[in-house]
Order: sequence, then structure tokens, then C-alpha cells
Amino acid sequence: MKDKVISAILRIMLCVVAFAFAGCGSFEQLGETEAEGHRRHLRASRINRQALMEDIDTFWLMGQPTKLAERQIP
Repeated sequence: MKDKVISAILRIMLCVVAFAFAGCGSFEQLGETEAEGHRRHLRASRINRQALMEDIDTFWLMGQPTKLAERQIP
């Protein structure tokens, strides 16, 4: 019984090591250069910042004026 448990643990450890070295958890996309990754990060930051500003404007009611009124308020 003890040999089976040890054998199972060793097999699991072997699988973990094999997956770690095989690149299963790679975060970088295939064929992406450093400059492309930098541009992708800048674009994501810009989009997040724009979305945050739109949310703040909506919260403070400073968005686009409504078209429901007959006259425009100066």
C-alpha cells in the first residue's frame, strides 16, 4: 500500500515537472516580439483609462447632454 502511494506521488511530480518544462503555462504569445507586446500593453492601458474616465463622467453626470430637452442649456 505504501509503495503505491509513493509511486502515485512520484508520477504526479513527474507530470508537473514535464508540464512546467513543456511550456504549458507560457504567458507570451507565439511570434510576438517585445515591441508588439509593449504596444499591446500600452493599448490595454489606454483603453482601461478611457473606460475609467467614461465611468467617472457617467457617475458625476458629466457625460453627453441629453437630447430630451427642447432647448439647449448654455
